[in-house]
Amino acid sequence: MEPLHVVVCPDSFKGSLSAAEVASAIADGVLDAAPDAVVIRLPMADGGEGTLDALLEVWGAEALVTATVDAIGRPAPARWAVSPDGRTAVVELAEASGLPGVSDAPLQPLHASTRGTGDVAQAALDAGVDEILLCLGGSASTDGGSGILTGLGARLLDAEGRQVPDGGEGLASVASLDLSGLHPRAREVRWRLAVDVTNPLVGEHGAAQVFGPQKGARDGAVEFLDDALRHWSEVLERETGVAVAELPGTGAAGGVPAGLIAVLGAENTPGAVLVAEAVGLPAALASADLVITGEGSFDSQSVNGKVADGVARLAAASPARPPVVVVAGQVLLPEAQARAAGIAAAFSIAPGPVELDDLIARTAPRLRDLAAAVTSLIGAARR
Repeated sequence: MEPLHVVVCPDSFKGSLSAAEVASAIADGVLDAAPDAVVIRLPMADGGEGTLDALLEVWGAEALVTATVDAIGRPAPARWAVSPDGRTAVVELAEASGLPGVSDAPLQPLHASTRGTGDVAQAALDAGVDEILLCLGGSASTDGGSGILTGLGARLLDAEGRQVPDGGEGLASVASLDLSGLHPRAREVRWRLAVDVTNPLVGEHGAAQVFGPQKGARDGAVEFLDDALRHWSEVLERETGVAVAELPGTGAAGGVPAGLIAVLGAENTPGAVLVAEAVGLPAALASADLVITGEGSFDSQSVNGKVADGVARLAAASPARPPVVVVAGQVLLPEAQARAAGIAAAFSIAPGPVELDDLIARTAPRLRDLAAAVTSLIGAARR
């Protein structure tokens, strides 16, 4: 009998283990049960925070660092990466423009911006890449992507021809766009935006109404930002001919996709699918007998654009059609819904009622034990 081919492609267990550490623990469990198994480890992410680290791990690459500014304009470093073939840059918005970087200061929902991420993107363009994968998630701002465009050389002008301030507040007074100083390669490369939401830019389900409060916006500020984003969308449509206000996904990360789709022709891509393609998951699945993925909590969101959902979809489309098993800290999704989403089975690492601190402390060994049990079961079925 041929050795068991297993693809291990988990997300991180937030607050416990990185995706790479989870993959290592699962792989160890597989080899405990089947020492001759061929195990391919592909740490995953859903396109938000942690995506850069997952890709660095798979590529065996070192992060590059650019000196830039954080979401409130203070000097800060930001990491990014280039694929081994030199063609693709990975920029994680949270590195320069994320909430973690400004957690030591009062939130500034009207003034926070993504300009720092624009600086990183400019460095990537200078490096000669053909494609930029921009991972959205953890954003501290609601600026409609205007900061990134500014970092790339665009100018947002008011009715008097003066450049407006950074942040969502400045959007309310934008009258025109000056793209004459835009980086010469900004419109030549392919931009793919990793998103895991379908919210539009404005309205009840838009960037300001849904995500603004997470960034410190309250009552009047939420309404102001929603109006400012609507005005920004009108300027973008007038200047570029692209309507973005109601476009699904443009509400992600404070509306970043809106500005980049209109000006740069960017494409929204489900984050898990984008990462899967970048790490080579479709090719790995072609010869797999078993796929083990996982995340901290397996629930209804897991089968709606998260890693488990992306893995299941790709496995179903693979010639091998391998079974997909989820291992998680907790399993909250009913079995029928999991099966409908293409998940063969889902198991919790909790042995029963257990304190959260204990579960977190013993995540790795419990993952290893559970992976060994799953592998033994699959091995027995093959025999």
